[in-house]
Amino acid sequence: MKKLGIGVLGVGEMGKRHAENVRHLVPGAELVAVGDVAGARAKQVAEELEVAKSFGSLEAMLECKEVQAVLIATPDKFHAQGVLEAAKAGKDILCEKPIALTLADAYAALDAVSKAGVQLQIGFMRRYDPAYAAAMKRIEAGEIGTPLIFKSVGRDKDEPPLAAYQSGLNGMIFYNSTIHDFDLARWLMRDEVAEVHSYTTVAIRPEVAQYGDVVAGSVNLQYRNGGIGNIESYVQAVYAYDVRTEILGSTGAIFVGSLEKTPAVFLNANGGTRTLEDHFLTRFADAYLIEVRDFVQNLLADKPVRVTGEDGLQALATAVAAETSHKQKRPVKVTLERSAAT
Repeated sequence: MKKLGIGVLGVGEMGKRHAENVRHLVPGAELVAVGDVAGARAKQVAEELEVAKSFGSLEAMLECKEVQAVLIATPDKFHAQGVLEAAKAGKDILCEKPIALTLADAYAALDAVSKAGVQLQIGFMRRYDPAYAAAMKRIEAGEIGTPLIFKSVGRDKDEPPLAAYQSGLNGMIFYNSTIHDFDLARWLMRDEVAEVHSYTTVAIRPEVAQYGDVVAGSVNLQYRNGGIGNIESYVQAVYAYDVRTEILGSTGAIFVGSLEKTPAVFLNANGGTRTLEDHFLTRFADAYLIEVRDFVQNLLADKPVRVTGEDGLQALATAVAAETSHKQKRPVKVTLERSAAT
């Protein structure tokens, strides 16, 4: 059986999970290399996964002929450049979200992909989550009529360390977290967001503001065809990892997500308890695996990937508009114009 040789770039928490999946759970793929600017970490992960090659840079990995595709799981700041360099080297790419932190960088990356004739998939893994995938099938089948209202909640459990903000390696909340909801907002509603109005706060952690970020954000959406929506993002919910989405249509509604890891309620002398989700890698474990399997299967079958660079661009444009709205405290149109990508 033909296998796709994959190199994973960036083997922190997210990248290591991808590497583990490719190594053990994706039949059509072979993990041939891992890379990280922290060379010792790359070497350690390679040893743990029994992979022969580890590299301290993307450039070195791209010289490895066995690497046919690159899975990019570096911090947000380096995504666009990674896509650009991998494309120039003729490698197909699965890049974690966001595609970039600016529209200009996104266009540069997409131009390189187009010129090289390679494939690029963006890691919007929620589309592969069984619950979200089932919701989309019902929407496409017309079971809720015309989608009219979109609501989404994304709450991380643990307070990010201040060092995470100080490093400047990842985008603010709209790029690093809400970007998933911006993608779902257009995918599930089958329409494009035309305008956003952001409301944000640092009330419980004002020191975050000096790094250009916020603790929580609420973004109102206006769609091209008349629909409306709202997305709430919060980075330190404390009680659980809480991701839920609602789509209300003209003849019905769909509710996706639950606080509970299992549908069980546990009772004892102290009362009732529920086991709640606590981390994105557990809540979306299946989705991360399914997306990589789909990426590999489509490449081996010479089929186009399902979640494209253009999908990444559209979600990024919404994030850019949301950040602009946050800064200017007014509604902002979502635009894909290259003249605005500066």
